[in-house]
Amino acid sequence: MTLDPFVIDVEQDVLDDLRRRLKATRFAPDLDNEDEAFGLSTAYLKPIVEYWADGFDWRAVEARLNEYSHHRVDVDGTPVHFIREPGKGPAPIPLLLMHGWPWTFWDWSKVIHPLADPASHGGDPADAFDVIVPSLPGFAFSTPLTNGKENFVSMADRFHTLMTDVLGHRRFGVGAADYGALVGAQLGHKYARSLHGIHLGNEMPLTIFQGERHWDLTGGAPIDGLPDMVNFVDTYVSHVATHMLDAQTITHGLNDSPIGMLAWILKRWKKWSDQNGVFEDSYPVDHILTNATIYWVNQAIGSSIRAYKNVNRHPWRPSHDRTPAVEAPAGFTFHLGDAAPPGAHDRERRVAAFKEAAGPVYADVRQVNVHEKGGHFGPWENPEAWIEDLRATFRPLR
Repeated sequence: MTLDPFVIDVEQDVLDDLRRRLKATRFAPDLDNEDEAFGLSTAYLKPIVEYWADGFDWRAVEARLNEYSHHRVDVDGTPVHFIREPGKGPAPIPLLLMHGWPWTFWDWSKVIHPLADPASHGGDPADAFDVIVPSLPGFAFSTPLTNGKENFVSMADRFHTLMTDVLGHRRFGVGAADYGALVGAQLGHKYARSLHGIHLGNEMPLTIFQGERHWDLTGGAPIDGLPDMVNFVDTYVSHVATHMLDAQTITHGLNDSPIGMLAWILKRWKKWSDQNGVFEDSYPVDHILTNATIYWVNQAIGSSIRAYKNVNRHPWRPSHDRTPAVEAPAGFTFHLGDAAPPGAHDRERRVAAFKEAAGPVYADVRQVNVHEKGGHFGPWENPEAWIEDLRATFRPLR
């Protein structure tokens, strides 16, 4: 079908207001926080904010973003933005790539062209994909939300409609990580017949965030001073607990203060990235501020955060009673620089942790790949691994 183009063109008064707010920042006192034991330090944050106000060139970023073909369509009353890059090969598979929080669609940008046009990047044209990279509803340009119940279950329905009804694909593949991996798993559960397969960066049960301790990512597991568990808790637990218990409370501050919003999401990028690497090597400041600006200009911070609480308020219900629940063929890419799961410091322990967690979830596991390089944001931190692993998963499924 013919789709109208969507051009990213943020109104100048929105950018002027952002700059005014940044210039008026009242930086917080930050005594004895050189090791960031209290959270992201003022000393680390201040030069980034000053550059955002006086050096960062959003219009240059916009031009780069607009080198891709963007579209935005209405899917059952919800705006859905996506990049579409047609494949160059004999039989490209439609491939839906989904991000998580606090990602944006742009965190997939390093893999789009190699997956769509492998021959131009040293690959086999038979591995080509038609690449579709959406913004999750409530994130980036898939705003404003009109459905206050949006979660991974409803997102899966919307993306199935996008791929089949709007774009006209009878079958498609899925690549996803973080919250997007939940959407992908739900697609693999409810819509397995529409899929070639799924390739995920996280193994998560579809019943996640349920029960009496839905706000506790440890599930009540004892910590007992174990270094790996302490690191896991320090890395992830404040994120889930706050998003579950106080989503709108923090939104009031984050939606009004660009430095507050930046600090909240930057701490996650910095803490969740490759814990065996150097954050700044993988995350140039312009990439950080590109994502932050995308959140800011769309007022997307609050609606993106609510995707967590909505999993608990509107819980997953199975579409069939077969087990394991996710029936689509599945491949996985994991990175040892991630703090999750605790104690998975080598390939053997990571695969063992996967088998323990994934057995009741995925019916048809085709491959499990483990890489030294990369943390929680694998498609950005180690795109080569994701490109090769995705190709390997889908090659026999074409």
